[in-house]
Amino acid sequence: MKSPLHRLPALALLGLLGLPLASSTHRDFSPATLAPAQGGGNQPDPQVIAQFGLYNNPTLQRLIDEKGQQMNKVSDRPGQYGFTIVDSPMINAFATPQGHVYFTRGIMAHFNSEAQFAGVLGHELGHITARHGQKQQTRGTITQGAILLGSILSKRVASVAQPISQVAGIGLLKYGRDDERESDKLGVKYSTKIGYDASQMADFFQTLERNTQASGGGGMPTFLSSHPNSADRYTTVKGLAAQAKQNAGGTRLEVGRNSYLRMLEGVPYGEDPRQGFVEGGVFYHPDLKFRFPVPAGWRSQNSPQQFQMSEPNGKALLVFMGAPGNTLDEAARALAKGIGLQQGGQAQQTTINGFPALVFEGDQQGQQGQAGAHVLAQLIQDGQTIYAFIGLASPQSFATYARQFQGVAASYARLTDASKLNRQSEKIRIRTATGNQTLDQALASAGVPAGRREELAVLNGMQRADRLAAGTLYKVVGQ
Repeated sequence: MKSPLHRLPALALLGLLGLPLASSTHRDFSPATLAPAQGGGNQPDPQVIAQFGLYNNPTLQRLIDEKGQQMNKVSDRPGQYGFTIVDSPMINAFATPQGHVYFTRGIMAHFNSEAQFAGVLGHELGHITARHGQKQQTRGTITQGAILLGSILSKRVASVAQPISQVAGIGLLKYGRDDERESDKLGVKYSTKIGYDASQMADFFQTLERNTQASGGGGMPTFLSSHPNSADRYTTVKGLAAQAKQNAGGTRLEVGRNSYLRMLEGVPYGEDPRQGFVEGGVFYHPDLKFRFPVPAGWRSQNSPQQFQMSEPNGKALLVFMGAPGNTLDEAARALAKGIGLQQGGQAQQTTINGFPALVFEGDQQGQQGQAGAHVLAQLIQDGQTIYAFIGLASPQSFATYARQFQGVAASYARLTDASKLNRQSEKIRIRTATGNQTLDQALASAGVPAGRREELAVLNGMQRADRLAAGTLYKVVGQ
């Protein structure tokens, strides 16, 4: 959840319920950002931005814009394409059929040269120019816009938890081996054409695989999960890059290691706790200064517009979000209309843990002949801000979860714990090797605990035993 949360309308929940998003306005983003692409993908999709948020780093955004447009000009199908970095710690890059490429800040943090970045950028642009996404849409294998925001909740509440339990709830295009091989070739072709050593892309694939191994397979980078890997992919890309280099004649191909690493100084690494974090079964938001519990065993997902909690078997969903309107009554009317309640009792003015509050419930209208959810909305006014806890379950099971919905809201409180209020994200820091030492020794001298040195070796695209000559740049993480 990005602050200021109270300025966010019910856009995300309306999308969650399969209702139209066109009339909603996200006040945190400029109109240019929200404008739908006209005849192309030059503007980012509002639903992608709602899911992840924009990553505000002018230096890295300028890099992806400049290199993306350079590639666009030399590509096989130049067009009105756009390139955006989103604020997610996931290691991922993806392209939409409409012609927009997205890189997460997580994947930007794991590149170790401009050439690695350019190779993956060319690969993603290749999916667009080869129209792989459009082919997939034709086959009916993806949802519109490649986004799953639980839009089938109105058909069955049980369907919601499944997308939430996926990594960040995003449904990505699933490409076959032939499409991947073609995009690898195009990635090599495009990155070489703009002057980079494409063999670095193959090296980055190894970084991704090591990340998977280090996490025991449970934290597989979504770039690999949505881009099927093969045992010979590294060798194939190396061979393609060598051929491209030969075809380039005497042209000097850049790696750009030091220039890229210097751009990473201060980039957040991992989750950003300032935008909310779960610890010990409690959701804390340092910037907005509130806290509330997460039901035991429930899955949770934080996004710029809302915090979702789902019962592990998909039988109930509780969404916390900023409510539209300047008063509790106004917010309640807007939410009831947006949720599409068929019927409901009179809204009741009350207090929740000392805060002015308003509570109402009712049945949500179903779609396509399916039963809708029963909804309990609990609105809390905290100063000038109105928040809403919106609990949804099937009419048959609602009574089972109503107590949990009420209990979470009843425990909403202001955050006063300094250790939580002052929590900061880790950031990438660039260090310079002082002598002929191994990466492991360099990390140790930089204060990296022994238990995290393999993680940092992967982040650096190196082995711990690799020797660093004096003056070599390398990454560490810290405050």
